[in-house]
Amino acid sequence: MKTVAIFGAGPGAGFATARRFGREGFRVALVARSGERVAAFAKELAGEGIEAEAFPADLGDLDTHARVVDAVTARFGGIDVAVINGFLPYEAIRPILELDVEAMRDVLRGTVLAPISLTRLILPGLREKGDGALLYGLGLSAKTPAPPLAAPGSGQAGLRNYIHNLHTVLAPEGVYAGALTIGKLVQGSDAQVLFDRSVEARHGFDPERVEPAELAERYWELYTRRERAEITVGELAA
Repeated sequence: MKTVAIFGAGPGAGFATARRFGREGFRVALVARSGERVAAFAKELAGEGIEAEAFPADLGDLDTHARVVDAVTARFGGIDVAVINGFLPYEAIRPILELDVEAMRDVLRGTVLAPISLTRLILPGLREKGDGALLYGLGLSAKTPAPPLAAPGSGQAGLRNYIHNLHTVLAPEGVYAGALTIGKLVQGSDAQVLFDRSVEARHGFDPERVEPAELAERYWELYTRRERAEITVGELAA
């Protein structure tokens, strides 16, 4: 039986993706800062007949990564698919003219260094098996410049380049790397709650909305088809 690990498992796309893979027979590891919330996710999945376990961890702290990957591996015997999301607190989202060196260090730690750190820990096992997948979630500002979202966009643009290069290099080994780039507001996500509650959090945007299950289906498509380095859903709309 294969295992999918969701790093940065939230109530939107993360949980829906866990459910989608779980329904295909995958065991599920849910990793996020809020232990209480991921435990509730695991319990709900278990109620649907999906084997799942919560692994609380602050993924913005790179020193925790080896511990949590080792814990998942010890529990399930390995990771076959990793869904890796960047980690950026709302206060770090700054428009381009307010983005200084110190702020950018925080952005890069969460949006680039954390995903690469997790990748480096998981990848050797996938290469040894000659199978598996690394799936990454990106915001559309990674490929479409948007001054209010310059912070996450600048960081994730670098990660996007990294993913495309991984895709090319790993394909001959049977390991897949690909990105789901999202230009819609995910219903039920923390971002959607903040967006609807605060005008300031909207940054002048009025995006279309997307159901988490649709994004989960796109992740499944990336994993099963393995044809493209990236799928884009939606577009930025101000």
